[in-house]
Amino acid sequence: MTALHRRALFAATLAVPALRGAAAQGTWPTRPVQMVNPWPAGGSSDTMTRLFAQRFTEVFGQQFVVENRAGASGTIGHNHVAQQRPDGYTLLFATNSTYAIAPHLLPQLPYDNRAAFTGISLVARTAQSLCVHPSLPVANIAEFLAYVRTHPGQVNFSSAGIGATSHLATELLMAAANLDMVHVPYRGGAPSAQAVLAGETKVSFIDAVTALPHRAAGTLKMLAVSTSARTPLAPDVPTLQEAGVAGFESSTDMALMAPAGLPAALTDRLAEAVRAAVNDPAFRQRIVAQGADPVGGTPAEFAVYWTRESEKWGTLIRARNIRAPT
Repeated sequence: MTALHRRALFAATLAVPALRGAAAQGTWPTRPVQMVNPWPAGGSSDTMTRLFAQRFTEVFGQQFVVENRAGASGTIGHNHVAQQRPDGYTLLFATNSTYAIAPHLLPQLPYDNRAAFTGISLVARTAQSLCVHPSLPVANIAEFLAYVRTHPGQVNFSSAGIGATSHLATELLMAAANLDMVHVPYRGGAPSAQAVLAGETKVSFIDAVTALPHRAAGTLKMLAVSTSARTPLAPDVPTLQEAGVAGFESSTDMALMAPAGLPAALTDRLAEAVRAAVNDPAFRQRIVAQGADPVGGTPAEFAVYWTRESEKWGTLIRARNIRAPT
């Protein structure tokens, strides 16, 4: 074999892994894909994960299988994904309560919150509504703020747990409006909402889609929504910003992520699939029917948002001296 032949063979050998990688990326997926939801089955995040799993199954021609790995504010599921290969066969359907809030409350995470994941795209945003028990003698936000200010430390509020978005939304409101209320944490959004319905607590931020039937029945007063724009589910309900709480914005944000190192071409392909889904009128309506606003976006846009969202909640947690239970 001549030196020329040896060089050609060596070059061909080096090229094989690259060609295989390119082929694998081009034909992905060739087997089922695991979509990890780090929350229990039955919640809004789980429902949204299953909507997108069904959509991706149809689009990509392989099964996208949802696996619930709940616990520790979503960090158990995140830790599982962080340890998987970045080959596109394990995806994470995450919420901001884990990727933007939990790291400030749980400093001993078994993974690096930013370095362990590839951020792909925001998917949907769920508005929360500030709800009060009917016994509270208020009919709007102005009356609510006035009542709480004249009864400092006497009004209690429930949440889905310390560090949940329903908890931090209330902390954000108290900081912005100079309020003093007493926190009563529950284990999840459903028992927290039930506490207000039963009168055990007087106030809570509840997902708008959950609160609407109780509003119609007269068992809850829905005073305002937490997002910067009104929710189409209840267009007559003002935002907190409109009601005079300047700059207030809070929501449960859902995002698609993957293990760190996911190839850029595959990351972009998945982000494009999210954008196509949220721009499809029929699928978009399915998201809205779940009480969420479709979002979509690019990986670069998600990176900017992720930094901003994490800094926002980290600043609040430090300022309010919020601590996770030990």
